[in-house]
Amino acid sequence: MKPGMKKITIFKSLGNIWSSMPESKKSQRADNRGVQVKPFSAAVKFHGHVCPGLILGYRASARALKELSSGISADEELVAIVENDTCAVDAIQAVTGCSIGKGNLIFRDLGKQVYTFAARDSGKAIRIAINPDFQIKDIDPIYWDLRGKVLFGEPTAGERREVARRSKDVYKKMLGMPDKKLLLVTRVKIDIPEHAHLFKSLRCADCGELVAEHRARVKNGKTVCIPCAGEYSRGW
Repeated sequence: MKPGMKKITIFKSLGNIWSSMPESKKSQRADNRGVQVKPFSAAVKFHGHVCPGLILGYRASARALKELSSGISADEELVAIVENDTCAVDAIQAVTGCSIGKGNLIFRDLGKQVYTFAARDSGKAIRIAINPDFQIKDIDPIYWDLRGKVLFGEPTAGERREVARRSKDVYKKMLGMPDKKLLLVTRVKIDIPEHAHLFKSLRCADCGELVAEHRARVKNGKTVCIPCAGEYSRGW
Protein backbone atom coordinates (compact mmCIF):
# COMPACT_ATOMS: atom_id res chain seq x y z
CA MET A 1 0.00 0.00 0.00
CA LYS A 2 1.33 3.42 -0.96
CA PRO A 3 2.26 5.94 1.78
CA GLY A 4 -0.79 7.87 2.87
CA MET A 5 -3.24 5.29 1.47
CA LYS A 6 -3.82 3.73 4.91
CA LYS A 7 -5.30 6.95 6.24
CA ILE A 8 -7.52 7.48 3.20
CA THR A 9 -8.85 3.91 3.28
CA ILE A 10 -9.72 3.88 6.96
CA PHE A 11 -11.43 7.27 6.83
CA LYS A 12 -13.48 6.26 3.78
CA SER A 13 -14.74 3.23 5.68
CA LEU A 14 -15.64 5.42 8.64
CA GLY A 15 -17.55 7.73 6.32
CA ASN A 16 -19.59 4.76 5.11
CA ILE A 17 -20.43 3.90 8.72
CA TRP A 18 -21.59 7.45 9.35
CA SER A 19 -23.78 7.55 6.23
CA SER A 20 -25.68 4.52 7.51
CA MET A 21 -26.75 6.27 10.72
CA PRO A 22 -30.25 7.80 10.95
CA GLU A 23 -30.34 11.52 10.15
CA SER A 24 -31.92 12.23 13.52
CA LYS A 25 -28.71 11.05 15.14
CA LYS A 26 -26.56 13.31 12.99
CA SER A 27 -28.28 16.64 13.22
CA GLN A 28 -28.46 19.64 15.45
CA ARG A 29 -31.65 21.53 14.61
CA ALA A 30 -32.90 24.92 15.73
CA ASP A 31 -32.03 25.80 19.34
CA ASN A 32 -34.17 27.88 21.67
CA ARG A 33 -32.91 31.06 19.98
CA GLY A 34 -34.28 29.93 16.64
CA VAL A 35 -30.83 29.48 15.10
CA GLN A 36 -30.73 26.81 12.44
CA VAL A 37 -27.58 24.72 12.30
CA LYS A 38 -26.85 22.43 9.38
CA PRO A 39 -26.73 18.70 10.21
CA PHE A 40 -23.34 17.09 10.69
CA SER A 41 -23.92 15.14 7.49
CA ALA A 42 -23.44 18.43 5.59
CA ALA A 43 -19.92 18.71 6.99
CA VAL A 44 -19.22 15.06 6.15
CA LYS A 45 -20.39 15.59 2.57
CA PHE A 46 -18.17 18.64 2.19
CA HIS A 47 -15.10 17.05 3.79
CA GLY A 48 -15.42 13.56 2.34
CA HIS A 49 -15.06 11.46 5.50
CA VAL A 50 -15.75 11.41 9.23
CA CYS A 51 -12.97 12.04 11.73
CA PRO A 52 -12.52 13.55 15.20
CA GLY A 53 -11.24 16.83 13.80
CA LEU A 54 -14.33 17.29 11.67
CA ILE A 55 -16.55 16.72 14.70
CA LEU A 56 -14.64 19.28 16.74
CA GLY A 57 -14.98 21.84 13.96
CA TYR A 58 -18.68 21.10 13.67
CA ARG A 59 -19.27 21.51 17.39
CA ALA A 60 -17.32 24.78 17.45
CA SER A 61 -19.26 26.11 14.44
CA ALA A 62 -22.64 25.17 15.89
CA ARG A 63 -21.81 26.84 19.19
CA ALA A 64 -20.59 29.98 17.42
CA LEU A 65 -23.77 30.34 15.35
CA LYS A 66 -25.91 29.99 18.46
CA GLU A 67 -23.81 32.40 20.53
CA LEU A 68 -23.89 35.01 17.78
CA SER A 69 -27.53 34.28 16.87
CA SER A 70 -26.40 33.92 13.30
CA GLY A 71 -27.43 31.82 10.35
CA ILE A 72 -25.12 30.61 7.59
CA SER A 73 -23.16 33.45 6.01
CA ALA A 74 -24.38 34.02 2.46
CA ASP A 75 -21.82 36.76 1.87
CA GLU A 76 -19.53 38.20 4.56
CA GLU A 77 -22.01 38.71 7.40
CA LEU A 78 -20.00 36.32 9.54
CA VAL A 79 -16.21 36.14 9.78
CA ALA A 80 -14.20 33.14 10.96
CA ILE A 81 -10.55 33.37 11.96
CA VAL A 82 -8.95 29.93 12.15
CA GLU A 83 -5.54 29.20 13.63
CA ASN A 84 -4.85 25.87 11.92
CA ASP A 85 -5.52 24.08 8.64
CA THR A 86 -6.96 20.84 10.02
CA CYS A 87 -10.12 18.90 9.17
CA ALA A 88 -12.01 21.14 11.59
CA VAL A 89 -11.77 24.04 9.15
CA ASP A 90 -13.78 22.16 6.54
CA ALA A 91 -16.61 21.78 9.04
CA ILE A 92 -16.44 25.51 9.73
CA GLN A 93 -16.75 26.28 6.02
CA ALA A 94 -19.65 23.86 5.55
CA VAL A 95 -21.63 24.97 8.60
CA THR A 96 -20.99 28.72 8.82
CA GLY A 97 -20.62 29.62 5.15
CA CYS A 98 -17.28 31.29 5.83
CA SER A 99 -14.80 30.48 3.08
CA ILE A 100 -11.50 31.53 1.58
CA GLY A 101 -13.20 32.43 -1.71
CA LYS A 102 -15.64 34.86 -0.09
CA GLY A 103 -12.88 36.40 1.99
CA ASN A 104 -14.56 35.82 5.34
CA LEU A 105 -12.46 32.86 6.41
CA ILE A 106 -9.07 34.09 7.56
CA PHE A 107 -6.26 31.60 8.11
CA ARG A 108 -3.57 32.37 10.66
CA ASP A 109 -0.93 29.66 10.63
CA LEU A 110 -0.39 29.34 14.39
CA GLY A 111 -1.03 25.62 14.74
CA LYS A 112 -3.53 26.12 17.55
CA GLN A 113 -6.97 24.57 17.94
CA VAL A 114 -8.58 27.98 18.26
CA TYR A 115 -11.37 29.56 16.21
CA THR A 116 -12.73 33.09 16.48
CA PHE A 117 -16.08 34.05 14.98
CA ALA A 118 -17.50 37.56 14.58
CA ALA A 119 -20.83 38.94 13.36
CA ARG A 120 -20.55 42.18 11.40
CA ASP A 121 -24.06 43.40 12.15
CA SER A 122 -23.77 43.19 15.95
CA GLY A 123 -20.01 43.51 16.31
CA LYS A 124 -20.05 40.53 18.67
CA ALA A 125 -17.24 38.01 18.63
CA ILE A 126 -16.57 34.69 20.28
CA ARG A 127 -13.32 32.76 20.67
CA ILE A 128 -13.56 28.98 20.88
CA ALA A 129 -10.62 26.79 21.85
CA ILE A 130 -10.72 23.02 22.00
CA ASN A 131 -10.66 22.01 25.67
CA PRO A 132 -7.18 20.57 26.34
CA ASP A 133 -8.71 18.32 29.00
CA PHE A 134 -10.74 16.52 26.34
CA GLN A 135 -9.04 13.30 25.29
CA ILE A 136 -10.48 10.73 22.90
CA LYS A 137 -8.68 8.02 24.80
CA ASP A 138 -10.93 8.76 27.77
CA ILE A 139 -13.91 7.70 25.63
CA ASP A 140 -12.34 4.50 24.35
CA PRO A 141 -8.65 3.81 25.10
CA ILE A 142 -8.62 0.73 22.87
CA TYR A 143 -9.91 2.73 19.91
CA TRP A 144 -7.33 5.43 20.58
CA ASP A 145 -4.43 2.99 20.59
CA LEU A 146 -5.62 1.15 17.50
CA ARG A 147 -6.32 4.37 15.62
CA GLY A 148 -2.71 5.43 16.17
CA LYS A 149 -1.53 2.14 14.78
CA VAL A 150 -3.83 2.40 11.75
CA LEU A 151 -2.64 5.92 10.95
CA PHE A 152 1.04 5.59 11.73
CA GLY A 153 1.90 1.91 12.06
CA GLU A 154 1.32 -1.43 10.36
CA PRO A 155 -2.13 -2.62 11.46
CA THR A 156 -3.61 -6.00 10.69
CA ALA A 157 -6.87 -6.33 8.78
CA GLY A 158 -8.55 -7.27 12.04
CA GLU A 159 -7.28 -4.12 13.74
CA ARG A 160 -8.62 -1.98 10.92
CA ARG A 161 -12.02 -3.57 11.30
CA GLU A 162 -11.95 -3.03 15.05
CA VAL A 163 -11.16 0.67 14.65
CA ALA A 164 -14.03 1.04 12.21
CA ARG A 165 -16.37 -0.82 14.55
CA ARG A 166 -15.45 1.25 17.61
CA SER A 167 -15.40 4.57 15.78
CA LYS A 168 -19.19 4.74 15.46
CA ASP A 169 -19.68 4.83 19.23
CA VAL A 170 -16.77 7.25 19.75
CA TYR A 171 -18.13 9.71 17.21
CA LYS A 172 -21.67 9.52 18.57
CA LYS A 173 -20.37 10.35 22.02
CA MET A 174 -18.30 13.25 20.71
CA LEU A 175 -21.33 14.67 18.91
CA GLY A 176 -23.55 14.27 21.95
CA MET A 177 -21.38 15.35 24.86
CA PRO A 178 -21.88 18.77 26.52
CA ASP A 179 -20.09 21.72 24.93
CA LYS A 180 -18.14 22.43 28.12
CA LYS A 181 -16.32 19.12 27.83
CA LEU A 182 -15.15 19.90 24.29
CA LEU A 183 -14.98 23.67 24.03
CA LEU A 184 -13.62 26.66 25.93
CA VAL A 185 -15.84 29.57 24.92
CA THR A 186 -14.94 33.21 25.56
CA ARG A 187 -16.64 36.43 24.52
CA VAL A 188 -14.01 38.73 23.03
CA LYS A 189 -13.70 42.15 21.46
CA ILE A 190 -11.83 42.24 18.17
CA ASP A 191 -11.28 44.56 15.27
CA ILE A 192 -13.39 42.77 12.71
CA PRO A 193 -11.44 42.45 9.45
CA GLU A 194 -12.69 44.68 6.66
CA HIS A 195 -14.63 43.25 3.75
CA ALA A 196 -12.60 41.52 1.09
CA HIS A 197 -11.42 43.80 -1.72
CA LEU A 198 -11.49 43.11 -5.43
CA PHE A 199 -8.27 43.97 -7.29
CA LYS A 200 -7.33 44.38 -10.92
CA SER A 201 -5.43 41.56 -12.59
CA LEU A 202 -2.11 42.44 -14.20
CA ARG A 203 -0.11 40.42 -16.70
CA CYS A 204 3.28 39.25 -15.48
CA ALA A 205 6.00 40.51 -17.81
CA ASP A 206 7.96 37.25 -17.41
CA CYS A 207 5.51 34.34 -17.51
CA GLY A 208 2.55 36.14 -19.03
CA GLU A 209 0.06 34.91 -16.42
CA LEU A 210 -2.33 37.12 -14.48
CA VAL A 211 -1.61 38.28 -10.94
CA ALA A 212 -3.71 40.34 -8.54
CA GLU A 213 -2.50 43.95 -8.50
CA HIS A 214 -1.86 43.99 -4.74
CA ARG A 215 0.34 40.90 -5.00
CA ALA A 216 2.41 42.00 -7.98
CA ARG A 217 6.10 42.87 -7.76
CA VAL A 218 8.42 45.08 -9.78
CA LYS A 219 11.51 43.46 -11.29
CA ASN A 220 13.89 45.39 -13.49
CA GLY A 221 11.18 48.01 -13.88
CA LYS A 222 8.56 45.50 -15.03
CA THR A 223 5.46 44.16 -13.29
CA VAL A 224 5.89 40.49 -12.40
CA CYS A 225 4.25 37.86 -10.21
CA ILE A 226 5.79 36.67 -6.94
CA PRO A 227 7.32 33.44 -8.34
CA CYS A 228 8.94 35.32 -11.22
CA ALA A 229 10.22 38.06 -8.91
CA GLY A 230 12.28 35.53 -6.96
CA GLU A 231 13.51 36.08 -3.45
CA TYR A 232 16.15 38.33 -1.98
CA SER A 233 17.49 37.55 1.45
CA ARG A 234 20.60 38.30 3.47
CA GLY A 235 19.82 35.79 6.18
CA TRP A 236 17.06 37.62 8.04
